[in-house]
Amino acid sequence: MRNWQKAAWLVGIFLVAYFLPIGNPKVSNAILEAFRLLQWYAVNHTLACVVPAMFIAGAISTFMSSASVMRYLGPKSNRLLAYSVASVSGVVLAVCSCSVLPMFAGIYTMGAGLGPASAFLYSGPAINVMAVFLSARVLGLDLGVARVIGSVGFAFIIGLCMAWLFRKSETKRMEAVMQLPEAPHSPRALWQTSLYFACMILFLVFSDWYNTNEVTITTKAGATIHASIRYSTQDALDIQEFQADGRLSPDTRRLVRAELASVTPVPSVTMTIHGMKWYLAGVMGIAVLLMLWRWFSREEITQWLNATWDFGLMIVPLLFGGVFFTGFIGALIPEHQVATLVGGNGLLANFFAAFVGMLWYFATLTEIPIIEMLLRLGMGRGPALALLLAGPALSVPSILVIYRIVGFRKTLAFCALAVVMSTIVGWVFGALVL
Repeated sequence: MRNWQKAAWLVGIFLVAYFLPIGNPKVSNAILEAFRLLQWYAVNHTLACVVPAMFIAGAISTFMSSASVMRYLGPKSNRLLAYSVASVSGVVLAVCSCSVLPMFAGIYTMGAGLGPASAFLYSGPAINVMAVFLSARVLGLDLGVARVIGSVGFAFIIGLCMAWLFRKSETKRMEAVMQLPEAPHSPRALWQTSLYFACMILFLVFSDWYNTNEVTITTKAGATIHASIRYSTQDALDIQEFQADGRLSPDTRRLVRAELASVTPVPSVTMTIHGMKWYLAGVMGIAVLLMLWRWFSREEITQWLNATWDFGLMIVPLLFGGVFFTGFIGALIPEHQVATLVGGNGLLANFFAAFVGMLWYFATLTEIPIIEMLLRLGMGRGPALALLLAGPALSVPSILVIYRIVGFRKTLAFCALAVVMSTIVGWVFGALVL
């Protein structure tokens, strides 16, 4: 990081610490809520998705040759194949943005073109089979179908636009990559390397398996509550209760764990697999360890672990800082207040929904109950689609990491493309469904 950037961070932290009105109840509550969100993120997402993704990113940079990356994802690769693979990656990965970021960093540093890498970055968390299915079931078939079409189309268009906007700098980057010495021939057969990566990706998929968060809660006082868990920490649950009509209440309620007798997931195929996820991930982990023992040298494993550590140092602090900031701002601007600004289908309402989606952090599936609540509070269906298209792929944590990897101008362009396209598509969709 350049010295002026370090100085800016230090000055910014100093100014916040100096002027933050901690005595204001809203501010002190926002700080507490920020730590709550950070604990929820640490408990539910760090070990399950961020850490496995770091190991995959380290493996990409260590064991995958730049020649193979450039052959399939480089600027001179078959454009249709490169963008098609990148644009539907979310169907295979089914993970949130914090898992995609390390892998994006891995393929980009290995020589992938900015266009295909950007398409992968957007599509990874956006095109999620379970999230699309639940969007159609909970929010309506029109929003579910529009989300599928919009997500796939956005991945293509954003990738192509990024490649065109930064074609000059990308040409220079590719020339620099081509000057790097040729990597030594892999001592393993292609099927061995492929199996190794497949098992690591399956470990990530299983460890970060969907949690529908639909539960039956029994309190020690004897009450039974059917609800969806929004956030969980060590001492409390934030829930939305299901009402008599089967829809979620627009209000969020906090329950103290000490007052609860049991929290039982509502049975489903998804939750059955979720209950076995660590066993399934464990099988994949053992397979990876056996492959490392039989097929990899000690020097290669050391290089892999060092690369993983480097990615962790680069990405994890930014993710934690971004999640904390999101929790702080989210407490200062409640969702009820957001709903008042996204009513109807005006262009401004769609822009505001897309802009908020760009900043808000959504873990896998959490965007659906949030948007259902906002719809019940008066949000238009156009802004709902704009939020669905911009939200899962971007957030304050991911923006900080993208900036660290590709720089300010490319990050700004990526965010602007996502927000502008989400705004326009949401506006048109809202006009059609009225």
